[in-house]
Amino acid sequence: MPTLSSSERDAFLTEPGVLMRVSVVREDGSPLVTPIWFAFEDGAIYFTPREKSEWFRCLQRDPRVALCIDEQPLPYRKVIAEGSAELVHDVGVDDEWRDLYLRIATRYVGEQGANQYVTDTIDQPRALFRLPLEQARVKTWRMPVEGEAPEGIWHDRYYVPGTAFKR
Repeated sequence: MPTLSSSERDAFLTEPGVLMRVSVVREDGSPLVTPIWFAFEDGAIYFTPREKSEWFRCLQRDPRVALCIDEQPLPYRKVIAEGSAELVHDVGVDDEWRDLYLRIATRYVGEQGANQYVTDTIDQPRALFRLPLEQARVKTWRMPVEGEAPEGIWHDRYYVPGTAFKR
């Protein structure tokens, strides 16, 4: 099963336009998954819920998260991280981390679009969370790239005995 090296993982996590899905736990124990923008800096994944979002209320009650960052085109890279999100800045202090928020928006809509987006949404309070990867359970995966054997694309536990497509 091909995995990403640390440098491949970090490069993937800083590519513009890649969305993240954050999964949190509702009060009744059911999962809630939301696709969002994020930034990867200093070994941590940063993300920002709006004050009125359901998933922010979930994080306030229970900081456990599962993050899925993946892509549609080959080589189908993915990073899955599970852990406890840390509140970096609570709602109401957006000015203290506006530069990071601008960097997050720039990854998705470019500099001009990010400036406009921040201007248009500055009155919508947000919190800032992070998940340091060194404190999380992290799994990575990708399809084999040119020059690698196509067999063994899954973890060994997925193959039934006697399969022909196992390395």
